[in-house]
Amino acid sequence: MNAIMDKPILGGTASAKQPLVIIRDLNVAFVTRDRTVHAVNGVDLDVGAGEVLCILGESGSGKSVTMRALMRLLPRFARVSGRIEVAGQDVMAMEERGLQRFRGGDVAMIFQEPMLALDPVFTVGRQIAEAVQRHEGASRSAGMARALELLELVQIPSAKRRLDAYPHELSGGLRQRAMIAVALACKPKLLLADEPTTALDATVQIQVLLLLRQLQEQMGMGVIFVTHDLGVAGEIADKVAVMYAGRVVEEGPVGALMAGPLHPYPRGLLGATVHGNMRGQKLTTIPGAPPSLETLPTACAFAPRCAEAEPACQTTLPEARRPVPGRMARCLKVAAG
Repeated sequence: MNAIMDKPILGGTASAKQPLVIIRDLNVAFVTRDRTVHAVNGVDLDVGAGEVLCILGESGSGKSVTMRALMRLLPRFARVSGRIEVAGQDVMAMEERGLQRFRGGDVAMIFQEPMLALDPVFTVGRQIAEAVQRHEGASRSAGMARALELLELVQIPSAKRRLDAYPHELSGGLRQRAMIAVALACKPKLLLADEPTTALDATVQIQVLLLLRQLQEQMGMGVIFVTHDLGVAGEIADKVAVMYAGRVVEEGPVGALMAGPLHPYPRGLLGATVHGNMRGQKLTTIPGAPPSLETLPTACAFAPRCAEAEPACQTTLPEARRPVPGRMARCLKVAAG
């Protein structure tokens, strides 16, 4: 077995009964002198150890802000409230030193554009080794040895030679694999992936998705994967949370949600998705645009775009309804469980 896989990953910090990640009533508002943007509004999420949660939604729905709130990476003018726990740790209460250990150690992130996330003046091997040295106190030689193991783990060809390559010397797909290697350097319990395949072509995209799923299963990590692509969600997720206007409007197992969404918004997303047997058919679209996050409606935010909306939808903010175990939807037309 590869040496990187010899040590248990989870370390027993998260109970088998308690989720690895618990998010309750998370709210994020960006406050400036001129305006307040309510980016995340009362989000509740759970992620188990070894589980992949995919957060799905249009641009501006609050997906990436939720991820950055989980790592406490938001700017100073962001007002954040709610409860965030990872492996039993209260993230909201962490001091700066604890956050430094937490980021990269317990939780790591793969960013959408590795050319911006990787440092252009250091070699790929040096950047991976630095993470190991910083978090585990390893020597430089031990860090470089781990870097080589990780480049081999993420299936980079000629891994030993690539240790001395700079990010600009790698293709987009290899840079993304190197970014994954950096994220895995300290064996995190939770991996956050913020649209990591968006900038890649279709062939490389599926290779990276399959690699991520394989590594997640081997290392037993929990994963939160952000995307706007239903096809990507279907490939990698165990369960899906659909966000709209800063709220989770539907959540459930990926197979059940894709086969029969309860909320009109994910139904609209599915109808607007191109697939192989659609030749000659007209593509369905969702009319209108998402609401402004500065002036969110006090009722259902999707109602102005919804073909199924009734008068009550224009005046009532739907609560979470759970018609069957494991499914949730915020829609007045969904029967409460």
